[in-house]
Amino acid sequence: MTISRKVWFGLLLILIYMLGFLRMVPQVRSQPQAQVQPMVIQGGTLIDGNGGTPVQNAVVVIQGNRITAVGPAGQVTVPANARVIDATGKWVLPGLWDAQTIYNWYYSELMLSYGVTSNIGIGNSGEIGGVVRDAVLHGKLPGPRPFTAMSRIVTQNNNDTGLETILTPNRAPKSAEETRNLVKAYVAAGADWIIFQDGGLPYEFYKAGFEEADKTHTPVFTRAYGPGLDPRGAALLGSRNLPHSAGIGMSVTKNPPTNRNAVNELDLYADMDDAKAKDLIQVLVQHHTALVPTLKLSYPGYSKYWTRFEAEDRKQLSDPNLLAYYPQERVISGLADYSTPLNMTDHRKQGYQNLLRFLKMFSDAGGHVVPGGDTNASKVPGLNIHHEYLAISESGIPPMRIIQGTTLWAAQMLDKDKDLGTVEKGKIADVIVIKEDPLQSIDNLRQVDTVIFDGKQVELGIHPWYSDPFRRDSGRNPPVENLRWVVAFKKSMFGDNPPAEGRGGGGGRGGAGTGMGGPVILPEAMLSPEPAIESISPIIVTEDTGPSTITLKGFNFVRRSQVLFRGESVPYKVVSPTELQVTIGADLLKEPGWWDLVVKNPWPYNPDTGKAWGDGTSNKAHLIVNYKY
Repeated sequence: MTISRKVWFGLLLILIYMLGFLRMVPQVRSQPQAQVQPMVIQGGTLIDGNGGTPVQNAVVVIQGNRITAVGPAGQVTVPANARVIDATGKWVLPGLWDAQTIYNWYYSELMLSYGVTSNIGIGNSGEIGGVVRDAVLHGKLPGPRPFTAMSRIVTQNNNDTGLETILTPNRAPKSAEETRNLVKAYVAAGADWIIFQDGGLPYEFYKAGFEEADKTHTPVFTRAYGPGLDPRGAALLGSRNLPHSAGIGMSVTKNPPTNRNAVNELDLYADMDDAKAKDLIQVLVQHHTALVPTLKLSYPGYSKYWTRFEAEDRKQLSDPNLLAYYPQERVISGLADYSTPLNMTDHRKQGYQNLLRFLKMFSDAGGHVVPGGDTNASKVPGLNIHHEYLAISESGIPPMRIIQGTTLWAAQMLDKDKDLGTVEKGKIADVIVIKEDPLQSIDNLRQVDTVIFDGKQVELGIHPWYSDPFRRDSGRNPPVENLRWVVAFKKSMFGDNPPAEGRGGGGGRGGAGTGMGGPVILPEAMLSPEPAIESISPIIVTEDTGPSTITLKGFNFVRRSQVLFRGESVPYKVVSPTELQVTIGADLLKEPGWWDLVVKNPWPYNPDTGKAWGDGTSNKAHLIVNYKY
């Protein structure tokens, strides 16, 4: 077929147009994407956390949140566009860990300012622990990485009403199978590790718990005080850590007392049998069980630095910027140890020296002493772990091993050493620069110059405007508060005939209801008793995802009940006299936080108890509005 000259000319025009278009496309697509500026720390002496010889005039290259190169100057290529931190005359180390904490929301700035970039909570957080951890890891909240066990498995729980959620600390299993189920629940909820809070359960409970945790390679810590589980048994099961060096004193004393609860632990150490100590140390080292001795917390007054600790704590807790947000009651509790009379007998002083000697023997044998302050409401965060370093140093453990304990070995306890714990290529960039040589004195670790967290430089210092939307506070963040009060109130009001669930209708907003229905309806004109909430579901919703339906269960919901979320009346539907389905609009869910939700009844009156149970407002439930990732 012959193609005419006009057709050829048309095809040529189309070809020229297409070539021109194709030439334009690469120009558009080849525009460089925004890159995070590399960061370089250079000129300092590197102590990388592995325990080897420090590297002088070192260079650390950070791209994004990872370390991409480490080595002596001249052997590492410095990116041309890098932001340079000059560490000449200073020391570069991995971020520090506080390996035992009861984390509170107001710890953040102090911990980071003292170089603490990770902390291990003891399992007192419940549902909010995972929310706070994820917010920190996603850069939504400032603070050290808060690893959490979610909850704790205990021998006896005096606060167990039967209404608590499975993640509410603490949980006391009644069987080996229940222990397995608790471990499963904690792992499913995102626990970084599992903790057995004491050693009083039957041995088979611990065995079942360890077996369940092993299925998902979840580390287990044990406070193995006995009698069901002692330090030797814990090590043989694979416990990664003995918080408080739990059970050691009883295991190494010459003549263990029958009543283990009636003796001071230092009295046990005072009669330490060195042969028993060496035998136990061998077992602990062979099975890689670390010790977190918590010397300052467990043995107040015994450190030779005690007077100094008091002066430094008092000075820190007088900072006006800190006091702008630091709870006043925690200032009082943070100094309480210094005004408490101490019963320091000569026998116990000898016990403390033997405890220090045991730690040195353990360290010399290759054991890992991991510093943790059990930093709680009675301690000053950040500063407390540096006090613990000093207390441990009294044992004679050299600074390098204390540094390893608060960096690499802490990360290893949680199997996080692939990403954290050392300054090495490929690791997450948690790096600190300090002004003085920590190998000359472990006290120099507090001389913090620069903190890099997750690849970003932290603005150090205390800012009076600091806050936290979740206000996580020493295990005081239950989904429903005052459940023991609820149980007592229910018993007082209904005896052995609590209200039954029934079908109801109607609904309301701000008290405008059409009727409750069901078998337990209370005539509002005669009786409008105190309402009570027993449960909330779901506990967590995500910000900015539209309206959410929240189920409240409880009792004494009446025709004119109001449901208040963040103080604002919200609509609800009556399922039964003991259940409300509450609708919270998208406008109230735009802000992440830990928010109050209550039921309020008008004109509270109870002919039997008067107003003794309250003012018409229920106990608080809490809805966690999580960040959207």
